[in-house]
Amino acid sequence: MLSYSDARQKVVDVAGAIRRPFHREIIEIEQAFGRILAAQVNADRDYPPFDRSVRDGFAVRSADASAAGARLDCIGELKAGGSFSRVVGPGQCVEIMTGAGVPKGADAVVMVEYTKREGRTIALERAVKAGEHIVPRGNEARSGSLLVPAKTRMGYAEMALAAQAGATRLQVFAKPSLAILSTGDEVVDARSTPGPLQVRNSNGISIEILARTAGADPIQMGNAPDEKTALRAAIERGLERDILVLSGGVSMGKYDLVEQVLADLGAEFHYTGVAIRPGRPAVFGTCRNKLVFGLPGNPVSTMVTFELFVLPAIDVFSGAPPRPLPIFRAKLATSVNEKGSLVHFLPARIEWEGKEARVSQLAWQGSGDVVALASANGFLVVGPEQPEIAAGELADVLPRRGAI
Repeated sequence: MLSYSDARQKVVDVAGAIRRPFHREIIEIEQAFGRILAAQVNADRDYPPFDRSVRDGFAVRSADASAAGARLDCIGELKAGGSFSRVVGPGQCVEIMTGAGVPKGADAVVMVEYTKREGRTIALERAVKAGEHIVPRGNEARSGSLLVPAKTRMGYAEMALAAQAGATRLQVFAKPSLAILSTGDEVVDARSTPGPLQVRNSNGISIEILARTAGADPIQMGNAPDEKTALRAAIERGLERDILVLSGGVSMGKYDLVEQVLADLGAEFHYTGVAIRPGRPAVFGTCRNKLVFGLPGNPVSTMVTFELFVLPAIDVFSGAPPRPLPIFRAKLATSVNEKGSLVHFLPARIEWEGKEARVSQLAWQGSGDVVALASANGFLVVGPEQPEIAAGELADVLPRRGAI
């Protein structure tokens, strides 16, 4: 049975080897958050496009300000976006605001905090050197230089940089389509009233949100009963999409039919179980050149295995490198003991005391306990190499996406 890291890498390798077209589309910059850039953005001019002051103060000639005590004649004022036609000469200065272009003749800025004003006379309380508090033209980027590379996931900083360069229509890769198919006779639509032995379909909504926030275009396929003919028809519809994610029907029970039906359809299985809890029965395969994930039906198992295995597939099919798992270390509030050969992902609460992260395992009733998961903002990760961790020791934690 594969470790979760090996299973995750298997997904990345298989997804990268599948030949599929990476369609492109042009979108407005306001819609670019989270999208993968298909064509790089270059600087349309030097940045900054002029020598820029980074402080409020006075633009001076450094030769006149090499020692404290200098007294200069203020010959004007410059605000951001303003122009100044005169040249700063010996013994002169110009009042300047942050973001304004440094006037000709000046080569330094004295912060206003270190000056005193008496009419037009400015007394300097501190010496400055040439270039102080000035960003020279082109120091951030030269005209034509690369600003945002292709295959970049667009965040707010990247979008701001593209906007600064006037790239308001961006070429991005189309989102991969992802079909969501729930299974099980006991599962009913979340909007309906369940019978005494039925459950509402919570997996459909959680998978849809996980897929959408990961960068995919999710499509709900409804629920398939535990019957081969109906399940096969539903899976065949799902295989029209780039990625098919099924929840339920992958354990060892008599009516867990997902693997049987996929095998009948010619699927190649790359793993049929992972050494984790919850989520051990997770299945990953390819069928008709599409990626297929069979996730366990218990809701916590579904969410954990999606984060571990489906997310990197979406990244690869989006045209981007897979994002690493954001696991970090936190101090354990109470001891844990999870013996066995599996890696446990335990619902936990991560909090900060000053700069120190602390993690507490939450009481839960197993992989069907969505109530506990909703109270958690992450998972305590406990592996067989260190099954017992004492309170106060550092432990691995995985944030729950969207909760921190």
